[in-house]
Amino acid sequence: MVKLGNDWDELLENEFRQEYYLRLRAFLKQEYSRSDIYPPAQEIFAALKLTAYQAVKVVILGQDPYHGPGQAHGLAFSVPHGVPAPPSLQNILREVQTDCDIAPPNHGCLDAWARQGVLLLNAVLTVRADFPTVHAKRGWEQFTDRVVELLNARSTPVVFLLWGNYAKAKGQLVTQSGHLVLTAAHPSPLSAHRGFFGCRHFSQANAFLLKTGRQPVDWRLPSGEL
Repeated sequence: MVKLGNDWDELLENEFRQEYYLRLRAFLKQEYSRSDIYPPAQEIFAALKLTAYQAVKVVILGQDPYHGPGQAHGLAFSVPHGVPAPPSLQNILREVQTDCDIAPPNHGCLDAWARQGVLLLNAVLTVRADFPTVHAKRGWEQFTDRVVELLNARSTPVVFLLWGNYAKAKGQLVTQSGHLVLTAAHPSPLSAHRGFFGCRHFSQANAFLLKTGRQPVDWRLPSGEL
């Protein structure tokens, strides 16, 4: 049984017993035994471990993990210290700089956001090396749908940042009127100029958090290893 070490354990306990999840687990056991799979098995649920259910203020939804060596560590769009920021992440940090007047960090590790209540959730939590989306439609989408449904059911408002069509489709699960849903183009270099740059989602998220009596997110990232 997966242990997340916070209030997600009780909320997701039944989900880990569902037939679809048991099939997914068996599939992943095979995949990890014969291929390079990212992130490392112990980091699959890093987003849920770092950001407890009641702590979630903002949700940033990604599609699936980076598929290059050493990049994925269980947080959507983030990379570990010492790993160059991929283009989409570079564009996210560029928008933070423009929107919030924050100097760019010297790394792309977003765990400081996660520890403040930003759930960096991919829709699919694993990937095979060099084969993006190969683990799609294996059960992860059902699992992460449940995560979004549980957040939607919360009485305390949540900000959902949905970038690109894949994330926007997930937003259909956010049905309670108290939450804030912000949508934009994906930060990929292919689409960032079509509405991601200039979206000002980071300042809008903080304005909403303040309005609803919650502490805003400090989008600055502490200096880390180069």
